[in-house]
Amino acid sequence: MSTVRRLFEDGVSRHLAAVELLRGGPLDGLERLTDAVHRTLVRGNKVLACGNGGSAADAQHFVAELVGRYLEERRALAAVALNTDGSVLTCVSNDYDYERVFARQIEALGRPGDLFLGITTSGRSPNILRALETAGRLGLETAALLGRDGGPALPLARVAIVVPSTETARIQECHGLMIHLLCEALDQRLREDGADVRA
Repeated sequence: MSTVRRLFEDGVSRHLAAVELLRGGPLDGLERLTDAVHRTLVRGNKVLACGNGGSAADAQHFVAELVGRYLEERRALAAVALNTDGSVLTCVSNDYDYERVFARQIEALGRPGDLFLGITTSGRSPNILRALETAGRLGLETAALLGRDGGPALPLARVAIVVPSTETARIQECHGLMIHLLCEALDQRLREDGADVRA
């Protein structure tokens, strides 16, 4: 077996081991998050999501599945990824500091009844912590996709899902899977609602 093939085999094994960690607690949390997102959207509120780096891509991915669609043909769902507007990101970072880059947007866009989802594999990103604090203070539902032991973000989120792995790549892979599972469950819940689902 070549060195590269051995690396691939090992990576797949570590991925599967991380996915197995989702059974139980994390999947219970995912069910609660599905309920919270569904509740937010059916009452006419919106989802705000963000992260840094790969977690920023996960936030954008989640929002794209809501505004566009996942599997079901349905109406567009109200969601915004806070890490996508370069002018806002650089303005807030320059005029204030990067720690406030998401919190400032929550102050501008968030309303009581909205849901904020922060994604951080370490649970320690200062701008996500500040965003969770701000969202909670302003009356938004707070949720987080986390890794490792959850870090200081854990107590700041009403619904927190922790992937108990220490490997960032594996945590991100699990976050991606949970986003897809959440979207699939949300499609099912909206289909069960019946009214005002289809575009």
